[in-house]
Amino acid sequence: MAERVRAALARAAADLAATSETARLDAELLMAHALGVEREAMLLGRLDDPVPAGFAPLVARRAGHEPVAYIIGSRDFWTIRLAVAPGVLIPRPDSETLIEAAVAHFGRPGPARILDLGVGSGALLLAALAEWPQATGLGIDASAAAAAIAQANAERLGLAERAAIRLGDWGAGIDECFDLILCNPPYVERDAGLAPDVVRFEPASALFAGADGLNDYRRLAPQIGRLLAPGGLAAIEIGADQADSVLALVAAAGLVGSVRTDLAGRDRVILVKA
Repeated sequence: MAERVRAALARAAADLAATSETARLDAELLMAHALGVEREAMLLGRLDDPVPAGFAPLVARRAGHEPVAYIIGSRDFWTIRLAVAPGVLIPRPDSETLIEAAVAHFGRPGPARILDLGVGSGALLLAALAEWPQATGLGIDASAAAAAIAQANAERLGLAERAAIRLGDWGAGIDECFDLILCNPPYVERDAGLAPDVVRFEPASALFAGADGLNDYRRLAPQIGRLLAPGGLAAIEIGADQADSVLALVAAAGLVGSVRTDLAGRDRVILVKA
């Protein structure tokens, strides 16, 4: 008798336990992808189906530490689903803290103009545009691969008319002001020990920022003041132990910053208000 989805999920979760802290979830996402359905639909009505032939190769890839998001080609973020691929950083749930801070600041009226420095897959910019249907935005990235994925995501989500994606070097050459600035720069120390899932697969240029992880903040901090419109907000993601250092860089640029924590209580975002 052919193996059923229910049993295959249990076996795959056991096989992935040495690779992943979320082995069961990984197995469910991979199975749903192999079946061509949403995870919830699989759990509610497909557990007694025969296992699709494509499931085992997906599990083998995950056992080799390849991130689930790259295997299935997508990642959910805030209220949107983003296509992701090697060459672009996988959006993390912790980064939703930036959107939460923006919602708390602007409320329902929202910002008119949004700037995402280091747009990557488009996660922050497109989540904000989905939140505020009247807003328009600009996403900047130094990576052509990332910019292409962000553009494709904007088109697939029906947001391309409100989202301009450009190649660029942080805020260099931008001569307008924005109500909301979002930024998740590289902030990992050069010698930091990262999980194989991250260091072997995700782009180093989106992760590492010099010996102390602060190189890009040093470049960004002096640019925020001229890019931020009156009444605006800049939300910049940081590593859990970087708040004091980044606040000092912001202060040296003549700005006042504050810290917002993520759901786990870790310092996650520096906020600068105009």
